[in-house]
Amino acid sequence: MTAAGHTPIPRLRRHAGAAVLGYGFRPFFLLSGLSAAIVLAVWLAELAGIPVLDSRFSPLDWHIHEMLFGFAVAAVAGFLLTAIPNWTGRLPVQGTPLAALALLWLAGRLAMAHSASIGGLVAAGIDLAFLAALIAAVAREIVAGRNWRNLPMVGGLAALLVANVLMHGETLALIDAGGAGWRLAVAILILLIALIGGRIVPSFTRNWLAKRPAGPMPAPFGRWDQLTLAGTLVALASWVILPGSDTAIAALAVAAMLNLVRLLRWQGRRTLADPLVAVLHVGWAWVPAGFALLAAAQGDQAPVTQSTAVHALTAGAVGTMILAVMTRATLGHTGRSLTAGPATTLIYLLVTLAALARVAAGLWPGVQGLLWVSGFAWIGAFSGFVGVYGPMLLRPRIDGKPG
Repeated sequence: MTAAGHTPIPRLRRHAGAAVLGYGFRPFFLLSGLSAAIVLAVWLAELAGIPVLDSRFSPLDWHIHEMLFGFAVAAVAGFLLTAIPNWTGRLPVQGTPLAALALLWLAGRLAMAHSASIGGLVAAGIDLAFLAALIAAVAREIVAGRNWRNLPMVGGLAALLVANVLMHGETLALIDAGGAGWRLAVAILILLIALIGGRIVPSFTRNWLAKRPAGPMPAPFGRWDQLTLAGTLVALASWVILPGSDTAIAALAVAAMLNLVRLLRWQGRRTLADPLVAVLHVGWAWVPAGFALLAAAQGDQAPVTQSTAVHALTAGAVGTMILAVMTRATLGHTGRSLTAGPATTLIYLLVTLAALARVAAGLWPGVQGLLWVSGFAWIGAFSGFVGVYGPMLLRPRIDGKPG
């Protein structure tokens, strides 16, 4: 999960509890996969006129909220709780504390689905408690390990908490943020991809290519990467704060170009023989595509809808990168070979189809079937992940090692 050179994890004693509580990726990757499939199934039912929800949020706002703060945040939690021990050399959060975090996340999902019955303020408090607890856990580990390089991860989680507060505040009619809450959440997730993905994509690509015939290797992190990160930050901030402005249009267009060049510098075309590596480049490709579409979606006479552009970033970049990281990390951390079998390759194809069909449905709204193709492909991808990788997440490592 981390690039070469990080501090190795000390050998752990076996925890008396279930294997699923041995490491953060185990419960949270499983919960993320389940959430992705269930939320989409509920959303499709609502679109079909079958009422399912008992939420103060409209079905659309619930769908947005749960994809961001349910599905995506669970995957982020699983990644961070697994990566931080590598970064710090400390023991992972496991056992009862990990179970408490997972139960807080689950309580938030139930509260969101039944907020009309339990009350909006109560539901907000339950939902926000998970991110607050996760921030405390991550900050404690990073500070205790003096891992200052990764302290910005705490800032990213704090920004997600602010975004969630804004969404609840608008639903409760306490504030009028103009949708800034969900835009901020999308922006933070893309920034995390830019930061973390910017480390792991070239690192894993380099490791794979090093075992192949000589050829061009991914460019090392340098000034272009720094410029791209700065341009990405400016573009996303402009979109969150000044949506529709000329500043946002220009910044997003520049960010699209910068990220496209950054991607090309990583030699993804040489990895097509290995789906486990190639899917990382496919996921990243949605970042410049999403920025380009988002630039085109600004303004009153925009040729592209904002929903179409946002789904390129969310269903495309976020969905694909989460699935790519969850599959790879699960294989590696359960003692298995880093090889994508037919089932894994299929779920990669399905999540790619889901993103392509959803963007196409926005570009050609007259073709109604595309929306359903996208929805069922997404459900298939993440149901497939749960079916194939769920048993790995629930059972001990096959090599007998802790974790």
